[in-house]
Amino acid sequence: MIRSKLPSVGTTIFSIMSEMANEYNAINLSQGFPDFDISHKLINLVSDYMKKGYNQYSPMPGVMPLREIIAQKTEELYGAIYNPETEITVTAGATQALYSIISALIRENDEVIVFEPAYDSYVPAIKMNGGRAVQIKLKAPDYRIDWSEVNRFVNSNTKMMILNTPHNPTGTILSNDDIEKLKKVITGTNITILSDEVYEHIIFDGNQHNSIAKYPELAKRSVIVSSFGKTFHATGWKLGYCLAPEQIMKEVRKIHQFMVYCANTPIQYAVAEFLQNKEEYLGLGDLYQEKRDLFNNMLKGSKYEIIPSKGTYFQAIDYSKITDMQDKDFAIELTQKHGIASIPMSVFYHDKIKSNTLRFCFAKSRDTLEKAAERLLKAEKSY
Repeated sequence: MIRSKLPSVGTTIFSIMSEMANEYNAINLSQGFPDFDISHKLINLVSDYMKKGYNQYSPMPGVMPLREIIAQKTEELYGAIYNPETEITVTAGATQALYSIISALIRENDEVIVFEPAYDSYVPAIKMNGGRAVQIKLKAPDYRIDWSEVNRFVNSNTKMMILNTPHNPTGTILSNDDIEKLKKVITGTNITILSDEVYEHIIFDGNQHNSIAKYPELAKRSVIVSSFGKTFHATGWKLGYCLAPEQIMKEVRKIHQFMVYCANTPIQYAVAEFLQNKEEYLGLGDLYQEKRDLFNNMLKGSKYEIIPSKGTYFQAIDYSKITDMQDKDFAIELTQKHGIASIPMSVFYHDKIKSNTLRFCFAKSRDTLEKAAERLLKAEKSY
């Protein structure tokens, strides 16, 4: 008889809703992936490097041209200097980076502060390594961190705090005030910050990304994770990276080498060359803001309440003026009866709270977004 290490974990809601979307021929705004083409130039670069013979294992931390341009990009954007030899590791996607980091740094009974609603891979990784997740709910209606509450939970067992900015699933971002309060909370502690910044280039309305890398006193105790899959609309390529001071990265690499050893070699070389055109990532905010605004504007005047999204490619929508159904039930009904799939916000909480909010992915073509909004408006009239 197998004794499960994660007895309460089943198939993720993302897989469930995507399968349901396929079954009912629904527009899939649930799982976070684009439905439009990635750059043909990037595809051609991958093909070129494959044809040139770059098809064997890369160095364990990643190919040097990619690590060097990551270091250059990070310094230009955030003023932070990371040594590509010892402080940058290329990973098989951001989720693998997250798991490697948590595995390297969390031991039995260590406590890790996690803010809910939370991306679903954090807590299982903590549990698999014997740690305990201390879940703190973001404050409605704008999903802000209550730093006075955080301070009450910090103790000698607190070894890590996981931050996510821009935040999936809510679209919020860390403010300058958040950063100052974070500094105060961790002063005098041994807390390591794990900063999930995979949507770093998808920021709206003139806001700036508050990367932990910008703040030397925070960066020296932090591991930062990012994703080329999110940046270049290629989520299936599973290519990401992490940044950390050498003494931390040394431990992360010990785990990384036995999980995957290295990431996809020809894609690494292709991305390294592609990154030389800075507009490919600096223009992402404008691209996705246009999509966000298109989707939201089509819902104006309806009973759907748009919760401001300041980053990511997700939009949270409150439907409480339409029905009092629990969010999971409403999400299923929207998929089955109205042909539009979303993710219920309650699944991002450990206690599956009562919720009247759904998360929609707007990383879609104009035609997809227009059809999705039309179906939502049509659905509204049936309640």
